[in-house]
Amino acid sequence: MTLAEKKQAARTAAFARRKLAFEVQNGAAAGLLSEILAGFRGAPLAGFMPIRTEIDPLPAMAEASAHGVVGVPVIKATSTPLKFAEWSTETVMVAGAFKAQIPAVLKWMVPEIVIVPLVAWDARGGRLGYGGGFYDRTLERLRAGGPVLTIGFAFNAQQADDLPLEPTDQPLDMIVTEDRVLTIGD
Repeated sequence: MTLAEKKQAARTAAFARRKLAFEVQNGAAAGLLSEILAGFRGAPLAGFMPIRTEIDPLPAMAEASAHGVVGVPVIKATSTPLKFAEWSTETVMVAGAFKAQIPAVLKWMVPEIVIVPLVAWDARGGRLGYGGGFYDRTLERLRAGGPVLTIGFAFNAQQADDLPLEPTDQPLDMIVTEDRVLTIGD
């Protein structure tokens, strides 16, 4: 089995686990994420607009926006890093590339903290996304410009023991789930 086939199999299994976790959640999954972000008030932060069965970071992002700039990802083109546009609870959103919601008016920002969506994660900070490489390219670019804290936000059920990763897959600094925080390297 090729690495690409192993990644696709891992994604398929993780999507199934995520769907089940999404169906039984109580809607308060972002509480712990809010607590973590409170320790970084005022730092420029990028979150994400949840799609399908992704865990919802919006309540934590809304709280953070009361204390500093919050952005959301914008896909400019295939095979390029993401850019981040400012967002608040009052921002008018429109469908962007891949039907992801983006601000109607794009005011660019550069985050120091990035809440990263994912399909699967492991205890070493490894992550699998959707396969487009957008976050890997983006995190590599941001890290080249200075320190950035990357927080994977996902359900516990999305954890995997052995993810098929390659050198270009950017690791996470922290994983926050609905009920625990894992700081990588501790």
